[in-house]
Amino acid sequence: MSDTAARIAELRKSYERAELSEEASFADPLKQFDHWLTEAINAEIPEPNAMTVATVAGNLRPSTRVVLLKGYDERGIVWYTNYESRKGLELAGNPWAALQFHWVELERVVRIEGRVEKTDPQESDAYFHSRPLDSRIGAWASPQSQVIHGRSVLVANAAKYGAQFLLNPPRPPHWGGYRLVPDEWQFWQGRRSRLHDRLRYRPAEGGWVRERLAP
Repeated sequence: MSDTAARIAELRKSYERAELSEEASFADPLKQFDHWLTEAINAEIPEPNAMTVATVAGNLRPSTRVVLLKGYDERGIVWYTNYESRKGLELAGNPWAALQFHWVELERVVRIEGRVEKTDPQESDAYFHSRPLDSRIGAWASPQSQVIHGRSVLVANAAKYGAQFLLNPPRPPHWGGYRLVPDEWQFWQGRRSRLHDRLRYRPAEGGWVRERLAP
């Protein structure tokens, strides 16, 4: 066993930055999420919009990856990717997924679960054309999740599509947005002695039920 492996069990952190009470939290989970995300951005946390997306394949094997949040409102949580990637294929077979934000510096976690749908083409087009040119070319150049024989494949593809489309590449048909429509939210705030605050929101008639879970 390496020294690092032996030291893992000894790592400790005391969570003491903040608290999360029912009285001080919003009744609407979207408002609570907006409040926490705003605080993460204002704290200048690196990539506060980074979130883990968990999907499950037809063989029931779960997989995760980190993507970037690109929009959120009453309709749900939006990100963009290659529809032919592993996550895209898994979502095509099983549209249920889970998201997680971990803002380490604020000792906070947000977990969101729900059904995933594609954004409409016009929404995907609008976001795609707002991206930098090299990112738009990259969407064409990368056969995401497929085996390639080296980085030279990506470089050659980028050169090929750059020459083909010049300054105006269209959105690839295999690339676009997903929207997770939440049916459960959880907000976790680290607390001293591992007695963390954990609030769950689940749908109820006319709104959401907010309840405390043991950490």
